[in-house]
Amino acid sequence: MICTVVAFGGILVIPLNPVNNMILKLAFLGCIGGAWVGFSILTWKRKAVRLVVLILPLLAAMPFLLPGDEIDSGELGQDYVERMSDFEGTRYHWGGESARGIDCSGLPRRALRDALLAYGVRNFNGRAFRCYAEQWWFDASAKALGEGYRGYTTPIGAKGTIKEMDDGCLVPGDLAVTTNGVHILAYAGDGKWIQADPGMGAVVTLDGRTAENGWFSVPVTTHRWRVLSDPSGEE
Repeated sequence: MICTVVAFGGILVIPLNPVNNMILKLAFLGCIGGAWVGFSILTWKRKAVRLVVLILPLLAAMPFLLPGDEIDSGELGQDYVERMSDFEGTRYHWGGESARGIDCSGLPRRALRDALLAYGVRNFNGRAFRCYAEQWWFDASAKALGEGYRGYTTPIGAKGTIKEMDDGCLVPGDLAVTTNGVHILAYAGDGKWIQADPGMGAVVTLDGRTAENGWFSVPVTTHRWRVLSDPSGEE
């Protein structure tokens, strides 16, 4: 599948695939910028249209310049967990972050990002928009999230295997990262865990105590998104 954007009388084509890739992000932004410049040139003689085109970048930037009020971690966390559940059955695709394919770290990252954007829209909260933009730009693997990359996560303390670990300190949305950093799961509540499982080839929600799933017997450390533990929403 491809994305085609017309700019400067030419055509810019970028591939649309499920993989989260910095080059594609840059190409996407380049296409938007090129289309804006090209449309500005084409409409420059029409004063009214020119004015609208010139203020479009300012309008697009305004949400990210809004004041950053505290983020309600309860509201954000509930939406985040529900959005992860919406990916149930989505095929596993390494590096993916979309409904066409998603991997283990992409699942919680995409769900949180979408929840932040929705929260920002509902509450006109600039901090949520800025957190969304940062999460979109900076990729983070399971290993990175387990190491607190960019301060996105904070350790909870529970460790061991999911089958035997005391989950009393966990809340829905908390993360479990294997100690070797190759896989990540998210707590869904009531002893259940949601994950993009490469072995099963899809996003699944299973009981951590009773399900026969190899990841539940692998040692993990537990972590919480800082934006869900810090009422200021700072990451």
